[in-house]
Amino acid sequence: MSDWIDPAILALFIPTFFFVSVTPGMCMTLAMTLGMSLGVRRTLHMMWGELIGVGLVSVLSVIGVAAVMLNYPALFAAFKYVGGAYLIWLGIQMWQAKGKLAIPADLSAAQETRPLALAMQGFVTAIANPKGWAFMVSLLPPFINAAKPMTPQISALVALILLIEFSCLLLYASGGRTLRHFLAKSGNVTLMNRIAGSLMFGVGVWLALG
Repeated sequence: MSDWIDPAILALFIPTFFFVSVTPGMCMTLAMTLGMSLGVRRTLHMMWGELIGVGLVSVLSVIGVAAVMLNYPALFAAFKYVGGAYLIWLGIQMWQAKGKLAIPADLSAAQETRPLALAMQGFVTAIANPKGWAFMVSLLPPFINAAKPMTPQISALVALILLIEFSCLLLYASGGRTLRHFLAKSGNVTLMNRIAGSLMFGVGVWLALG
């Protein structure tokens, strides 16, 4: 990898992206919410959808296609509003202890949440986040060395981004699972649903208005 990217650039890029990725945001909040309501294993479905979205945003930002998105703000806004409205609806369902994401009174009960639906939640949240686009557009280009082949550099940086992002998603989902077990000891499933629903609602509002 050192033949593609200068070690000094890697030494700066890795901690920079880690601290930005681990900072609470829409995707991390979604991971914590689903970790609380579904557990880490089921949340993995959301994670791979989110990682596809992050990888897509990263690549498009580097090659400049993000500029094209700015020329069609109405399309981007529509996609963002639809995704936000869906997450808000899920949050309301969870607050009311309804829907497939709601935590059942019997925590041992299996929840039949479709993997594809969870993956789409992660994908939409990742690519419809204006702050994510702004960050990638501003962060990635300075780490690209014009004197070296472009494709290997982009591949290496995107691979690092996905690895760091996945680690942070696991961290947040595990935190949600821990909170779930903590609250379950007092039998307060209603409180768990309301916390998870509020977080989901907040992510939806953030996505729609961000």
